[in-house]
Amino acid sequence: MDIDLSGRTALVSGSTQGIGRAIALGLARAGASVVVNGRNAERVEATARELTEEAGREVRGVAADLASADGAARLFEELPDVDILVNNLGIFGAQPVLEVDDEEWRRYFEVNVLSGIRLARRYLPGMTERGWGRVQFIASDSAVVIPAEMVHYGMTKTALLAVSRGHAKAVAGTGVTVNTVVAGPTHTEGVENFVAELVGTDLPWEQAQRRFMAEYRPNSLVQRLIEPEEIANMVVYLSSEHASATTGGALRVDGGYVDAILP
Repeated sequence: MDIDLSGRTALVSGSTQGIGRAIALGLARAGASVVVNGRNAERVEATARELTEEAGREVRGVAADLASADGAARLFEELPDVDILVNNLGIFGAQPVLEVDDEEWRRYFEVNVLSGIRLARRYLPGMTERGWGRVQFIASDSAVVIPAEMVHYGMTKTALLAVSRGHAKAVAGTGVTVNTVVAGPTHTEGVENFVAELVGTDLPWEQAQRRFMAEYRPNSLVQRLIEPEEIANMVVYLSSEHASATTGGALRVDGGYVDAILP
């Protein structure tokens, strides 16, 4: 399948590492003019340089904390319009649910949910005026299979399913699509640290990964962590002309983790 995103501007939030970085690279390789984002200016600039070299085309960076209205406003000043918006920014961590206080609940909602709402609210009107656009929210299997060790995280990913579907209805018939990508357990730096917290730091990585999947994610049908590039492949497709009839959906790249026959 030939995917050509030439002439499209794409923003990927939270894209200096992990899934977001892989998505940015995939979109750039498909021809999009990509903007990466993170809070730390030096890290954003370094990522943009690295991706420019890897993709063979210029990748720009905008440093802004999108979990705050002020940070989003700074981004909008530098990037007033986009054609493709990937709401990837997110945080996670294990904590017993009865120990999560009000401030932490709010922090997770601000970062994982409200950041994407702010961006969609800003960029969707321009997309609808032009009659073309792609918005994607990166959710997780935790949206459906709430993990006991991080209910507060699962709550935010469940919320994204509703947010995405609602925004898709708001732009119905305009040529703009809005979808959620439901990512399964994925191999990132953050997940390596998370795995170490749960199974210990004394095991070699491959052994630790197998133990984590067997004990904490036994439903996986691929029985391994998913690589970020595998998530990016779905995002690139959904950003293309080929996905023009796919909207309002929750598309799974979860390695069969969610035990259901419906999306």
